Amino acid sequence: MAPSHLSVREMREDEKPLVLEMLKDTENRVALHALTRPPALLLLAAASSGLRFVLASFALALLLPVFLAVAAMKLGLRARWGSLPPPGGLGGPWVAVRSSGDVCGVLALAPGSSAGDGARVTRLSVSRWHRRRGVGRRLLAFAESRARAWAGGMGEPRARLVVPVAVAAWGVAGMLEGCGYQAEGSWGCMGYTLVREFSKDL
Repeated sequence: MAPSHLSVREMREDEKPLVLEMLKDTENRVALHALTRPPALLLLAAASSGLRFVLASFALALLLPVFLAVAAMKLGLRARWGSLPPPGGLGGPWVAVRSSGDVCGVLALAPGSSAGDGARVTRLSVSRWHRRRGVGRRLLAFAESRARAWAGGMGEPRARLVVPVAVAAWGVAGMLEGCGYQAEGSWGCMGYTLVREFSKDL
């Protein structure tokens, strides 16, 4: 699928369940990466062993720590990344749509935390069925044009865009580097990086 077969527009309310499903997929990949690191596995095993003395069910003692850890990880990611913004303004949310009408990607933007920080991608996800077909590049180009327009409207001397990328999404990091973005920082837990941040002056 060539990028010319894609259009980007604001998300409609009836598309929200599909968009949220795409975002959950990204959260699940980050949670899986985090919970398969050795310190996390050790903590889960210790919690499971402790619960076996309290709970009568071996399966429950095994699954409960995993369920709670995944839930805590997802809540932490949503607190850090923000929720899907309401329609309108810089944030969108925006969806990439094929000529057939299929929604294949989502993008949300927010202003930086202080003046001069530029714009920030808060959500960027492509449906697993449409990856490696130009959807991510099309959404990124759209984000850059929105960031430039927003900076111009705010009287900022330069436009800048920051994009967070889950470490499990190697393809996205490669795409950003190919588009001139530079890694500028990262964050995670237990000494392991979960999300890297890339930025570019536009």
